[in-house]
Amino acid sequence: MEILTQSEEKERTGKKEHVIFLVLQKAKRPKRKTKKTTNPESGDSHIDKEKALDVAFQKVENYSALSCCPEKKSHWDIVRSVVKFGKGKLSHTFDPVYPERLWVEERTFCNAFPFHIVFDEELRIKQAGVNIQKFVPGLWRPGSRVDKYFTVVHPQVTFTIFSIRKFINSQFVLRAHREMLPDSRRNQPMLKLRGQMIWMEAIQCVMYLCSPKLRSLEELEEQKMHISDIAQHDATRDLILLNQQRLAEIELSNQLERKKEELRILSKNLEAERKKTETLLYAMLPKHVANLLKEGKKVEAGEFNSCTILFSDIVTFTNICSACEPIQIVNMLNSMYSKFDRLTSVHNVYKVETIGDAYMVVGGVPVPIASHAKRVANFALGMRTAAREVMNPITGEPIQIRVGIHTGPVLAGVVGEKMPRYCLFGDTVNTASRMESHGLPNKIHLSPTAFRALQNQGFEIVERGEIEVKGKGKMTTYILRQNLHATENEIMGRAEKQHSSHTDQTEADDLGNLVSKTIAVMKHADSQQLLTSSSLAYEAEARLCNGEHTKGDAEQQLSDQTRTQHFSDGNAQSRLENEHVSTHLTRELSQVHFRKKREDERHIVDRY
Repeated sequence: MEILTQSEEKERTGKKEHVIFLVLQKAKRPKRKTKKTTNPESGDSHIDKEKALDVAFQKVENYSALSCCPEKKSHWDIVRSVVKFGKGKLSHTFDPVYPERLWVEERTFCNAFPFHIVFDEELRIKQAGVNIQKFVPGLWRPGSRVDKYFTVVHPQVTFTIFSIRKFINSQFVLRAHREMLPDSRRNQPMLKLRGQMIWMEAIQCVMYLCSPKLRSLEELEEQKMHISDIAQHDATRDLILLNQQRLAEIELSNQLERKKEELRILSKNLEAERKKTETLLYAMLPKHVANLLKEGKKVEAGEFNSCTILFSDIVTFTNICSACEPIQIVNMLNSMYSKFDRLTSVHNVYKVETIGDAYMVVGGVPVPIASHAKRVANFALGMRTAAREVMNPITGEPIQIRVGIHTGPVLAGVVGEKMPRYCLFGDTVNTASRMESHGLPNKIHLSPTAFRALQNQGFEIVERGEIEVKGKGKMTTYILRQNLHATENEIMGRAEKQHSSHTDQTEADDLGNLVSKTIAVMKHADSQQLLTSSSLAYEAEARLCNGEHTKGDAEQQLSDQTRTQHFSDGNAQSRLENEHVSTHLTRELSQVHFRKKREDERHIVDRY
């Protein structure tokens, strides 16, 4: 074993020793003792054989020294190696041929390798490529040192010839110093070079063949470079283009994910809009008719031998419209129709249309059902009850409606394409309308056929008598009073509530009616006083219902506020009217409080 080189490194992490050993394996043949003989010929032959064996073993030793093979070989391996060494090995050995002079011009070499630097042992720059001179001005000055313009990033060693030769087989990454760059490039990312260090023994210099360390076109643009600044044989061009292609694929993938998310959101919104459209379509048409239209099928008109039609309108609706603001009429109709629409779902009848204050309902169409008259009658009773909850904006009292019902055959079908409607045709529609127009306030007017359909169905019906009906002559009509087998909550589709809840609701309804009456009585007072008194009345109602005020508190607040309005108003007549309102309101509040107390006592007795 022989030591070839030994060096020490005192950098960064302390002492490190680098030792290179040459290990040889020699096969020594023990000397063979020969017997002495008196025959000279036999002695010469033994000497020749020994010389031949010595030559063979010498060749084996030479081959082992050249191959530096540390492992032991068998006898046949040694023989095979000797044979190849003498015949086959030498014939296949490659010996490169070097020219006597370099047939490359200096200009051509600097253009072919635009990023290269040649420096000597003292790190003085001897030669540089054209592009590295362009991007690092001042590099090609007499006496310039490479460590003045660049620092070694990888491997992490000092910038010396000794360190460079020690890591000559490593890839070197250099970074330009910011202060050595021109002012136009100091705000840009620092230029990095990566490449190979080549030691040239003949001239004692190092050539650094490198290229810019770039990975994408964005980094190339940040360095204000072009793809043509990189040599065509440099793999950096292909790396940049390949990375750019991958970035484009990643961006396309991200765009696809974003589009998928947008499509998912659009699908969700579309589903919501589809449900809204279906709801609107089902409100305009019967469900099975709407389903047929959605499937693109044609809906044929049909004749129904027996169905029940209901018409209703508001009594003195024209007078109410002439004395109220349009928004008040809209709010009143919206409140009333919302209650009626809920009842159509409760009793499973179909709302045909609404025109102004008129409300039209049919039972037994478009799905024939035997109990159509009973369903429409219960719906009419629910309408009458629901109408009491809607107040007249003029008088503050519950509105009154007329209801007319008739049973008979009709023809029904879908009319229109842009806005299809399910319409009913026939004399039954006209007769039902006549029953409504000839009816009485808060009464349910029945035709003879409707009366016969409701007989023995558990309804209380009284005869109105014979009346003259326009276009029909004399007819004996009837009045529907109530359903003897159903409670009001069942007809209204309300769940049975506890007694206390019902009492509180009744009290709130009474107080609401009281406030509405008070506002109606004060309609001739000053507008500001009316607004203040109305606000006070509603505030008293809310606090009394929530339990924040007692009856005395509410009375005191209303009385004080009313007296304040009296003193602020100079009109004696207005003061008298407001005093009357205050007295009336106090009396009504006392009655409400007394009823609430009696109901609470009755509820306690029922519990025990």
